[in-house]
Formats: sequence, C-alpha cells, structure tokens
Amino acid sequence: MPRCVVLSVAILVSSLIAGCGDDPPTKELQQAQQAIDEARASGADRYSTDEFKAAEDAVKHAQAAVDARDYRQALNDALDARDRAQNAGKDAADKKAKAKIDADRALHDAALAIVDARAKLRTAETAHRVPTRTLVPVRRDITDAETHVQEARTAFDGGDYLSAIKVLDTAMQRLNESLKVLQGTAPPAAARRRSS
Repeated sequence: MPRCVVLSVAILVSSLIAGCGDDPPTKELQQAQQAIDEARASGADRYSTDEFKAAEDAVKHAQAAVDARDYRQALNDALDARDRAQNAGKDAADKKAKAKIDADRALHDAALAIVDARAKLRTAETAHRVPTRTLVPVRRDITDAETHVQEARTAFDGGDYLSAIKVLDTAMQRLNESLKVLQGTAPPAAARRRSS
C-alpha cells in the first residue's frame, strides 16, 4: 500500500474521531436510555439491581460529561450504560425464571406444611391433651400461614415472584417456630406407651 494512501486513511480516521468529539452523543444517549427503560420493564431493577444501577449511573455520568462538553467521555459513558442495561435485562430474565420456579416450589411446600401442621394440631388436641393456652397461638399461626399463602399466590399470579418468596419464607418460619412449641408440649413417646 503506497505511503500516501496510508497517510490519507490516517488523516481521515483522525478527523472522524475529532469530529465525534465536537458534538454531544445524542443518539447514543437515547439508545442508552431506551435500553434502561427496556431493562426496567423486564424487571432488572429488582432482579439484576447492581448491573441496572450501574447502567443508570453511567447515563448520569454521560449527561454530566455532556454538560462539561467532554463529548468523548459522554460517548464512552453512554455506550457503557447501553451495554450494562442490556446485560441487566438478560440477567433479569434468567433470574426471574429461576425465581418463578423457586416461588412455585415454595407455594407447594407451604401448602404441604400447612396440612402437616393441621394434623399435628389435631393430634395435640386429642391424643396429647395439650393445654388450650398452647394451642391458641398455633391455630392462629396456621390461619396466618394460610392467609400468607393466598397473598403469595396472588403475587405469583401477578408475576411478582420475589414478593411471593419473601411472604412464604416469613410465614413458614413463624409456623415452624409455633410447631416447635407444640412439639415441646407433647409427652415423650415412652411415657405415651406406658400410659396406654
């Protein structure tokens, strides 16, 4: 390649780069904002919070660079924001799919736990003759757990899998603690055998 052609190409490239530095990267900022809006719509603000926040921060830095007339930095930040928002959207889709599976499993496990808790309560009421003052809070916790399962199911049906999981975790923790109290009041197995 002749030297003059190489020199012409180098001058053309440098003038293009210099030209990019003269105008704010409006198109790239719009693309970055659009990518952030799409990521938010996919749930990235809840399922991929770190990457989503980094995208928002990069857009803010790009705007600040535009205000400072540092258009090259603004371009870099806008491109970074777009890439991070797109990554956050993909990551959110994966995490949301996993959260759906986890929430579905938690709903199933909670329903089984409530059935088991009701059976243990009936046994405590009849066979073990547990005092009423011990049974009342257990009954209340079972009823509360059923209410929370319905709330979690509503959240699940609305696509809010993280809230469903959180509600179920809290409800099942309280129910398990209540059942431990109930089990602590049952007579030991050996004593039950002797009395029968």
